[in-house]
Amino acid sequence: MAIGILLVGGMGTRLKPLTNQTPKPMLPVGGLPVTERQLLAAKKAGINSVILATSYLSEVFTPYFGDGSKWGMKLLYAVEKEPLGTGGAIRNAADLIDFADATEEFVIFNGDVLSGHDIAAQIAFHKANKADATLHLIEVADARAFGCVPTDSTGRVLDFLEKMENPVTNAINAGCYVFNPSVISQIPEGKVVSIERETFPQLVKSARPVFGYNEQSYWLDIGTPAALFQGSRDIVGEGFIAGSGSVIGQNSVITGGTSIGQGSTIGANCKITNSIIGDGVSIGDNCSIADSFILHNSHLASASEIIGKYISPTENLPISL
Repeated sequence: MAIGILLVGGMGTRLKPLTNQTPKPMLPVGGLPVTERQLLAAKKAGINSVILATSYLSEVFTPYFGDGSKWGMKLLYAVEKEPLGTGGAIRNAADLIDFADATEEFVIFNGDVLSGHDIAAQIAFHKANKADATLHLIEVADARAFGCVPTDSTGRVLDFLEKMENPVTNAINAGCYVFNPSVISQIPEGKVVSIERETFPQLVKSARPVFGYNEQSYWLDIGTPAALFQGSRDIVGEGFIAGSGSVIGQNSVITGGTSIGQGSTIGANCKITNSIIGDGVSIGDNCSIADSFILHNSHLASASEIIGKYISPTENLPISL
């Protein structure tokens, strides 16, 4: 059975101020942390053991996920003392187990991607092609903002190309990889390594079997506040959702794909649209909230007007969507 490695160590600089107190993979989309949605996708594909490669605010993950038993999974935590890049993080995580003798594939997930693709089918494609590495690829309308990944008619990767004005293909790296253990063993231990700029190009140059699994499914990089809100709206739909234990007062109108976490209280006569509201939030009566992110355990007084803001128990900052 495949082993998962979830890369959740990034600082999320483009997402600030939302990541001032929360690592980006723990930000809620559609009422659940991004990491939880990725773990559910991994479990659906038959992956029951996952290593979380953490760094920034690493202490936030363990209290929420524990050993994974709540999800019927086994979770381990690899903490980077200093950021090691994507490749270095993968090697650091794999070092938690005796990966050199492993016969299972490793499935690597980027912690800031929402994807609806068929992970089990990607693993099967990897095995069928006897690949060393298999990347999920998607086609985008304009690949100029991305590195592109040309393949031959069988799906074998021919090159990894940096951003260019006239891309040779619209197929881009979607951030989910299947690796044989031998690929991980070639990543230097304890060093900063980019899997995209170093490991993959080296594998192709060495004529190793690297394949692209192309599936045109839902995919979103949630690296900016606007993208995070888009991802949440995509999950919620036009109305709203509220987690267990949340209470909404009389005559309150909640729209625009708003998500409300667990155990939150919304007062009477409130108007809320296109907002993400965390767990344990208390919002008074007659509040107006739009395009805003309200962090867990925040309190808003009655008659508050919150437009385009990041609110936490200690901060009140503007955000741009």
